[in-house]
Amino acid sequence: MLAKRIIPCLDVRDGKVVKGVNFTGIKEVGDPVECAAEYNRQGADEIVFYDITASFEGRGVFLDVVRNTAKQVFVPLTVGGGIKTVDDIRETLRAGADKVSVNSQAVKNPQLIKDGADIFGSQCICVGIDAKKIADKKWTVFINGGRVDMELDLIDWVKQIEQLGAGEICLNSIDADGTKAGFDIEMLEAVCNATSIPVIASGGAGQLEHFPEVFEKTGATAALAASLFHFRELTVDEVKAELNKRNIPVRTAFGGI
Repeated sequence: MLAKRIIPCLDVRDGKVVKGVNFTGIKEVGDPVECAAEYNRQGADEIVFYDITASFEGRGVFLDVVRNTAKQVFVPLTVGGGIKTVDDIRETLRAGADKVSVNSQAVKNPQLIKDGADIFGSQCICVGIDAKKIADKKWTVFINGGRVDMELDLIDWVKQIEQLGAGEICLNSIDADGTKAGFDIEMLEAVCNATSIPVIASGGAGQLEHFPEVFEKTGATAALAASLFHFRELTVDEVKAELNKRNIPVRTAFGGI
């Protein structure tokens, strides 16, 4: 079994890491470069940056953040938010990102996935999905931060993403997000069974137990969390120690598994 990855996610606005609940009550958490460096020290396998105001402001400041982070952090960086064109992908990768994450724009323009994969390689293209349950064993895809229902069947979209050449999916459950009640096991299991590309679990992590649970019950290859790490309720190395104890393979900060 391949090592499972633990991925802190940093939402960036106006050059600062922020965190809110249901898009309100936004609080500044800290400097993105400093936060990323700390997660690097804790043994994070990757770090995700989302520019949450990319559609309202120029990308210059944010790309500066990516450049500065890439100079100090030596784990893969995934960057999302406002990536609409192949040129956006190119500039983001040139700034130091290893992968880009496309979400709303991928739904609006699926060709962006294929073009990105053809030009830069599948390994550079992660497609983010925000999905919500609408019936038994049925989910629909939302865009614009979970605000707009595209009436697009989740499983159909997952299969299309794979056919277009994406290298990875980051699956966020709108139902679980912010609840701290655990990852959406049912939805993750359905998606993992529908595709052969790696799936990152996102949304709902609230305690240590939720990490081994998602790996033991689904085929997810990675788990992503934000608040738990930002507010120091857990550290990445604490999560990995628990996974290791449960015989779930992880890479350690000291060159272990």
